Order: sequence, then C-alpha cells, then structure tokens
Amino acid sequence: MRHLFRRLDGWLFALLLLLGCAAIGYLGTRHVHVADWTANGRISLSPASRAVLAGLDGPVEVVSYANPQGDLRQTIAGFLQRYQMVKPDISLRFVDPQLDPAKMRELGITVDGALILHYHGHEQRLDELSERSLTNALERLQRGNDRIVAFVTGDDERRADGQANADMGTFMAQLESRGMRAVPLNFSQVNAVPEHTDLVVLASPGMPLAPGAVQALVNYVRDGGNLLWLTEPANDDLGLKPLADVLGVRVLPGVLVDGSGSALGLHDPRMIALGSYPPQAITRGFQLTTLFPQVSALAEVARTGWSVHAFLRSTPQSWTEFQPIDNTKSSDIRFDADAGELKGPLDFGFALSRLSPSPDKSEQRAVVIGDGDFLSNTYLGNGGNRALGERVFDWLLGDDKLVDVPPRGAPDRLLEISQGELNVLSFGFLFGLPLLLLLIGGVIVWRRRRR
Repeated sequence: MRHLFRRLDGWLFALLLLLGCAAIGYLGTRHVHVADWTANGRISLSPASRAVLAGLDGPVEVVSYANPQGDLRQTIAGFLQRYQMVKPDISLRFVDPQLDPAKMRELGITVDGALILHYHGHEQRLDELSERSLTNALERLQRGNDRIVAFVTGDDERRADGQANADMGTFMAQLESRGMRAVPLNFSQVNAVPEHTDLVVLASPGMPLAPGAVQALVNYVRDGGNLLWLTEPANDDLGLKPLADVLGVRVLPGVLVDGSGSALGLHDPRMIALGSYPPQAITRGFQLTTLFPQVSALAEVARTGWSVHAFLRSTPQSWTEFQPIDNTKSSDIRFDADAGELKGPLDFGFALSRLSPSPDKSEQRAVVIGDGDFLSNTYLGNGGNRALGERVFDWLLGDDKLVDVPPRGAPDRLLEISQGELNVLSFGFLFGLPLLLLLIGGVIVWRRRRR
C-alpha cells in the first residue's frame, strides 16, 4: 500500500508540473513582461524615447534597404523590436537594394541597411542604427510642420527646384519630404525677407548682387534671421562684403587644393575629400566621407558677438592655389608662400551662433561653407554629402535640440590582460584543467575500490 502511494505521489507531481508549465505558457501568450538585467539597461529604451513614441498617434512604416545576405536584416529587426514593444503599430519592411540600383540612386541610398521612416505623409532617412538617431527622426516626424526655406534667386544662384547639374533640386526634393518647403526669394520683387521665414539660403551667386539685396540680407541677419551662405572660389567680388562683415568672416582668395587626394584616386587637386571633422554639433558622430569639388577657404576676421566654430577643415597637405588649373594638361602646381598662398590645414565651413536679437527666438544661427557643389545634383550622391547637408539644415533650423540619448554600452566588454597572463590561462585550460579532472577521477575511483 505504501508503494502504491509513492507511485501516486510521483504521478501527481508530474501532472502538477505539466499543469504549471501549461499555465505559464498560457499567461505568456496573454501578458508580456520584459526584464532588462544588462548593465546600464542598454537593451531597453530610454524614458525620452518612450515619451516620443507616446506622442505618435498613428502607424509608422519603416523600410530598410538592406541586402538579404548576412545578418544585417536580423540586426535591424532586433533593434526595432524594442520600439515595437512600446508601439506595436511600427511596421518593418525590407527591400533588396540590388534589385533596382537606379531607384536606389534616385532615393539617395548609399549605405547598406539605410532606413526610411514614413509617418502621416512625411518621411525621414537614417544611415546609422542607434537609439539617438531613430528617436530624433521620430520626433521630427511628429513635429510635422513645414519649415519655410527661402532661396535667394535672380543672381545666377543654384536653383532649389532645378534639375541642371549645378542646381540643388534633388537635395531639396528629399528635404521637402522631411518637412521643409523651399520658396524663391527675389529681391527685385521684394525689398525684405518675408516674415515667418525659417531660413534664407544664398547658394553660390554667379553675379554681383544689387546693393538693395545685400542690404536686405544684412538687415535680415541683424534682426536675428538664420542664414546659409554657400560661396565659391573667385566669388569674392560680388558685393557681399557687408554681409561678410556682419558675420565676421572672410572668403580667402584662390582655390583650395590638396595633394593627398591622389591616394583616394582623385586626379583633380581641387577635389577635397574629408573623412574626419572638427568637433561641432553638425558633425558630432558623423563618420562618412564627403567630397567637395571646388572650395574657398574661410577665415574669421572680426569678433562680432558670434560664437564661431569650424566644422570643415582641410588636411595639412592643402593650400590656397592662385594659379589656374587645367585638368586636360599636366599640372605642376606647388605651394608658393611668396605669392601669398596659405598653407593648410584651412577651414572652409563655419557654424555661427549667438543670442538672437529677435525677442521671438532664443538663438540665431548661420553657416558659411566655401563650396556649394557638394549639394548639387552632380555630387550629391558622393559618400556622405547628402547626410552632411541634412545635418547642416537640421542645425540651422534648431533640430539639434532633439532627444539626446547617450550611448549605453556594457562596462565589461573588453578583457585587458598581459601576454604573460594570457599564457598562464592558455596553459591552465590546455593542461592544468585536464590534469585536475584526471586527478579528481582517480581519487573517486580509489575511494570506491576501498569500500
């Protein structure tokens, strides 16, 4: 009888165990609980990201242009799963970029795994996979209001809607999908920048501006307006000195050349390729290579109350060349200090900021870049040109104040040991541990035989 009860206890325990497992499985399908035990909570979304997701009132579609080979798609899906757990109506769709290369060029897809986010008719493009970049893109989508970007026209500037090689139609079409609206600004028709203009762009004028147009731009800057000024070599005599004086910058004569470009396969010394950048909000975390076809060096010449930071700088092998360059013939240009040429590194991109004179704004911003070709239809697809241009516009429009999510890594990902310690560990695992196991086994066998 006692033996029967023991068998019944065993069967009852097994039954209860199965019922318990079934109950846990059922509850697991009805309720979700996630516990993050990692250091710094690095697999959980930050409170700032959760707040942004809570403000989105509709579905978000994420399209990833990632090759099916490798683990990239799995990595992207796993990363977005953290967002989908907070907001289930975030969908993910993959597109193989190799199936339609022409479409990829049209979309400006240059990085394997690039993401395009769609929300309420607007879209954001991402080339890096991080919580900070994705959360900021979602917040820009949430904002939704179009920003008015006025392009100065009438003096042979680059057209915001043009399709010629030198125009910026492709770039601005992509910015319009991100909530920016380009409008023409012709000072022969108006004598001042219209109100509610968020940014004025002076894109490489080819002819001298009328004094009234220059004065209108000076007044706009003095009143607190944000400005992007793209200048070019040999464009230092277009009547824009009053504007340069207000900003406290000077366009240096000559064209910037760099002899180190030949290592990258650049045959034109006027092609400036950058892979590293001075620290500034525009270039923080930016690691893509950019290409600038013809560049004017810039200099800060006066303290005018602006906080000036260089974010584009040439290499020490560069200089300002005064002699004309013809790529159809062999070139023997060389640095000539006696002629007044300046040796690099030289700055050609300035980011300026100050307290806004306007009571409606807290900060005024301006950017001066010694080249406009890098955003043209011809060169936009080179490396990170488009991504850098988007960062410039975002900074000028104040979008750098979006969510700042610091990277959260594991504190123990690296094991630092000396070569001697590595040799000891290797000897221990190869010889010490097997000998220890043999010794323990021998002791166990000896003790059993003595019984």
